[in-house]
Amino acid sequence: MDIQKMMKQAQEAQTKMVALQEELANETIEASAGGGMVKATMTGAYELTSIKIDPSAVDTSDIELLEDMVVAAVNEAFRSAAELANSRMAEITGGMNIPGLM
Repeated sequence: MDIQKMMKQAQEAQTKMVALQEELANETIEASAGGGMVKATMTGAYELTSIKIDPSAVDTSDIELLEDMVVAAVNEAFRSAAELANSRMAEITGGMNIPGLM
């Protein structure tokens, strides 16, 4: 086993991961709930950037439904961002599951 070769590969992988994190920060994921009445936009770095609410979703007699739709849209955006990050990470790691990465 060539230690220098392993160290070089680890360094290359680390460089690729830093670049990937920068790419993901520039990716945008949009998810919706309530048939599109609530939309959440998040970056691939899990930063929630906006929430859009269709005025027809605002019913003062049922604020709880609107709250649930917001939570659902944000959770879906988070899941989508995680899937994006995992698929991009698999490209770097060759599909190996390496604990502690992203």
